[in-house]
Amino acid sequence: MSSLEALFCEIDDFCTYFEPQWHSQLLGHGLQTRKRARCLCLSEIMTILGAFHQHHYRNFKHYYINCVSI
Repeated sequence: MSSLEALFCEIDDFCTYFEPQWHSQLLGHGLQTRKRARCLCLSEIMTILGAFHQHHYRNFKHYYINCVSI
């Protein structure tokens, strides 16, 4: 899985199945919780983290500056 698009597709397929099940099993504590809109969806965040682990960067900041924020 060397392609970033292939990695994203695999993670996105997983997230479409996983996220609804995860939200249905969360325990509530009786208080109102906020659900803010995110700039990135869960599959995009997980793709960035997965690609970071595939590259040989020592810290996430340098990876983000050199590969993601271009």
